[in-house]
Amino acid sequence: MGFANPKGTWDERFARPGYLFGTAPNAFLAREAWRIRPRARVLCVADGEGRNSVHLAGLGHDVTAFDLSPVAVAKARALARERGVVVHHGEGDLLAQPWDGTFDAVVVVFIQFLDPAQREQAFAAMKAAVAPGGLMLVEGYRPEQVDYGTGGPGRREHMYTQAWAEATFAGWTIELLAAYDAELAEGSGHAGLSALLDVVARAPAARP
Repeated sequence: MGFANPKGTWDERFARPGYLFGTAPNAFLAREAWRIRPRARVLCVADGEGRNSVHLAGLGHDVTAFDLSPVAVAKARALARERGVVVHHGEGDLLAQPWDGTFDAVVVVFIQFLDPAQREQAFAAMKAAVAPGGLMLVEGYRPEQVDYGTGGPGRREHMYTQAWAEATFAGWTIELLAAYDAELAEGSGHAGLSALLDVVARAPAARP
C-alpha cells in the first residue's frame, strides 16, 4: 500500500484469535447511521474484520467493504455469513480502487495509520467516491489520544483535529462536528478513555 504500518503488521494483528475490535458496530456509526438514506449504496473503507459493514448490511444497505489485509477480509466474510447478510468485499490499496463516485455514503472509522500527506491523498480519493449529495461519516482520534494510550498508533500527527476536518470538508455541509472524550469498549484494540472526533459531512448536490 505504501502507507505506514505495512500489510504484514495488520495481518499479524488480525490473525490473533477472536476479533481485534469486537463484532459490535462502532458506537458513532451505530448512533449516526440514521442519516444514511434507506437502501443506500455504502462503502466502508479499512473495514477490518467487518463489524461496521455487517451492521449496515443488516440495516438494509448495499454495502461494499474494503481492507488492506486479506486476513481481516476473510474474517469479515465469515462474520457476514454468520449474521446472514450480504456484503461485497474488496482487498488492496485504497488509492488504487476504481471507485466511481456513486456511493451514497462512505464510512471512515479509525484510519489513523496515515501521516498527513498520505491522509490528504486518501481523503481526496474517498471524497471522490461520494455521489453528489451523499455523506461521509468519519470518526478518529484527536492528538490527546496519544496521552491516553488506549488505541491508535501513538503519533500525534496521525490524529484528527477540528481545524483539519473543517479544511478537509470545505465546500461540503458539515452536519456534525464533535470533539469529546468517551470510554470505548471495542475489543482489545480500542479499550478505555479515548479522545474522539466525529464528522458527518454532506457533499454538494452537484459537482463543480
